[in-house]
Amino acid sequence: MKKEITKTKIITKKIMAWLIFSTIVTGGLSACGNKDDNSAAQTEVPAGETPVTAPEYAYPDSQESPQINFESASELPQAESGNAYYDMAPSAEQNVAQDSERSEAYYDSYLGSIYDYDTGVIDPGSEEYSDISETGFASVARQPLSTFSADVDTASYSNLRRMINGGCGIGDFPEDSVRIEEMLNYFSYNYNMPKRNEPFGVTTEISACPWNPETELLMIGLKTQDIDYSKAPASNLVFLLDVSGSMAEPDKLPLLQKSFSMLTENLTGKDRVSIVTYAGSDDIVLEGVKGNNTQTIKEALNNLDAGGSTNGSAGIITAYELAETYFIKGGNNRVILATDGDLNVGLTTESELEELISRKKESGVFLSVLGFGTGNIKDNKMETLADKGNGNYAYIDSERESSKVLVQEMGATLLTICKDVKLQVEFNPAVVKEYRLIGYENRRMAAEDFKDDTKDAGEIGAGHSVTALYEIKLTEPLTGIATSELKYAENHPTSDASPARSKEWLTIGIRFKKPSADTASQLDYPVDYRSYSPDPSSDWEFAAAVAEFGLLASQSSNKGEASLDHVRSLLKEMPLYDEYRAEFYELVIQADRND
Repeated sequence: MKKEITKTKIITKKIMAWLIFSTIVTGGLSACGNKDDNSAAQTEVPAGETPVTAPEYAYPDSQESPQINFESASELPQAESGNAYYDMAPSAEQNVAQDSERSEAYYDSYLGSIYDYDTGVIDPGSEEYSDISETGFASVARQPLSTFSADVDTASYSNLRRMINGGCGIGDFPEDSVRIEEMLNYFSYNYNMPKRNEPFGVTTEISACPWNPETELLMIGLKTQDIDYSKAPASNLVFLLDVSGSMAEPDKLPLLQKSFSMLTENLTGKDRVSIVTYAGSDDIVLEGVKGNNTQTIKEALNNLDAGGSTNGSAGIITAYELAETYFIKGGNNRVILATDGDLNVGLTTESELEELISRKKESGVFLSVLGFGTGNIKDNKMETLADKGNGNYAYIDSERESSKVLVQEMGATLLTICKDVKLQVEFNPAVVKEYRLIGYENRRMAAEDFKDDTKDAGEIGAGHSVTALYEIKLTEPLTGIATSELKYAENHPTSDASPARSKEWLTIGIRFKKPSADTASQLDYPVDYRSYSPDPSSDWEFAAAVAEFGLLASQSSNKGEASLDHVRSLLKEMPLYDEYRAEFYELVIQADRND
């Protein structure tokens, strides 16, 4: 979408592009809660105002943080009136003028191939994404079962954030780059914690769909117990680092080095670290070093240079061999691959990489993938590697994101609680007429695959949340039903209860394996009208807002009455419990400005 812009706007956009560059290199500017006076994430709720949450939920200690209510926040007018990138433009312009090396020509040479000053958006260039084919509503009478693999990847959200901060409006994202399930799973939720010996807690909630008056919105949430990494089993980690020529950009190798240095600072003497690099060939930089040899590991990271072609498959083979050499029985054995995904030597196609990783994962070594860079990232290859390697995929666009993935969520990133996790929802045709799973297009499975333990599925780490949303159409409307009339309300007569109030709506089946097991276990959770609420929890409301934004960003044919104004109004009225939710609110505002 071409836009007519004035010379002043071009200058402003170039200043913004320079600020993005500075963010990547120094981590000094954040699009979220780190801005001095413009960040709603620093706002304190006035005394006496407490955001309301569902009474049956309770935050685990690890999730406690200041609660933010934008409705009463004194900074809200500032948040609404200006964006930090533009507000800081004068000082940024002075800095550029004072540094002859960082002139317009300097950052043009870096950003020129990825930032289109005429349109004001990041040009996807040679970025690649797997095809996404959105599905519509399914008839319960014909297809009562909906089956999919669990997903805890978050890459799509942070990649989307990168593009919004780079100037993309709501309709400017590369085709197939928006995966709504990864947007939902980027955030933490106040879900029920595991009970007894169950590996995860399950939360269900239903309320009226915000963007479609003809449907209800079902939220399914899974939550695993967080683990203090210092008390976790020993880790055998192999850092597999791409040092090819395509990584020679400030948002790639330098950010990669800082990211792994953060991780290194949290390792202990019981851990083992090896480093393998690959370009035209692969090299072993460190082998089996104790995790508390922090200085040695950091020096090895800091001495890396980028150059050459990208023989990723050779590096993968070497990394797995090292992981097997130092394999810790009962421990966490994992390869962590950091790359832009631009593999151009050896095995390079998605199918070739899938076959390679599918063989290697049988060793008991898991694979996590961290994506870096702009302009030529191969998201499709990185997603395939993580999915088939029994691991997770995150995209790193800043030091702050490195800290989130590798420090704050270290247990979730490195410690697998369950593998091959599959969900199957069976809908009751007496209550539900049609349904539509939102997102998870690349995770759908055949109904018969649910109980086939040879079929690969997703992995869930310590402290992970998994969120799935369904739009459902009921066989009878729920409008006009007062709480006192509900079957499950106190003293309600049940003799004339309707199917919606007297029967189960659906049953959620979850199959999973322990990390070292080959046979799956199954848990079933029936859902009835007790999960319905005309006044849903803040978690449900936030997930609905994220999904609505995702429908707009992906230009979904099922977006109904969704709009940016509606998403903004929802977020403005709800409590935003942490900096990441507050940042999402800012991104919605920025995406609207970029249009």
